[in-house]
Amino acid sequence: MPVPSKPRVGLFVTCLVDLMRPSVGFAAVKLLEEAGCIVDAPVQTCCGQPAYNSGDRGTTRDLAMQAIEAFQGYDYVVAPSGSCAGMIKAHYPELFEEDPNWRAKADALAAKTHELTSFLVDVLGVTKVDASFAGAVTYHDSCSGLRELGVKAQPRRLLASVEGLTLVEMKDSDVCCGFGGTFAVKYSDISGAIVEAKARNVEASQAPTLLAGDLGCLMNMAGKLSRDGSPVQVRHVAEVLAGMTDEPAIGVARNPAAK
Repeated sequence: MPVPSKPRVGLFVTCLVDLMRPSVGFAAVKLLEEAGCIVDAPVQTCCGQPAYNSGDRGTTRDLAMQAIEAFQGYDYVVAPSGSCAGMIKAHYPELFEEDPNWRAKADALAAKTHELTSFLVDVLGVTKVDASFAGAVTYHDSCSGLRELGVKAQPRRLLASVEGLTLVEMKDSDVCCGFGGTFAVKYSDISGAIVEAKARNVEASQAPTLLAGDLGCLMNMAGKLSRDGSPVQVRHVAEVLAGMTDEPAIGVARNPAAK
């Protein structure tokens, strides 16, 4: 299907971005608008993934119905999160297997939903961004984006166009960080061991900045690195691609006196 000249994009902001890191949402809007999109963020709520992972299909379907209705008028739906985009794209349709009417609506939403960097590269054909970042970064491939949506080359392709940036690949960049949403709560000991190994690999890369495309993963890794006294800065890839890195790194408190 050809891409409209001015595609109307509904931004699925995500709960964590809305509550913990709004700058990621603003960076996503900047990137999409610079790529020629008309961007809107309709009234929305959770994608339903925590309820889904906890086996609460009733609540998940209710939330899915809200999302389906909120985003039905857009050409595309884009999320700065492989996790939320993966929930909509891979799991919404199966929630309505016994309801043909809602299954058709879920299929339609799934078909037009994309993770941010994948949308820019695979749908819009963006090959470079107008941004600069001084220094080396390493990149973590979040599980849902990688395994459900095939997001791996796309963020790296865009990062390669950022002036002054050097990408240093860490060992096991595609291995889980241990967050996994409710997994980190239900299996905290296992989660802690996994993020400990991830933190060691981040440090071993010697890159002073860690990037990823999912805020849950980033907060989990930032927490571990901070507790270990690591100087590594943690940021969402959208912030770097949009050239919006004035916000303190994830896990670093803003100085109340700062303007």
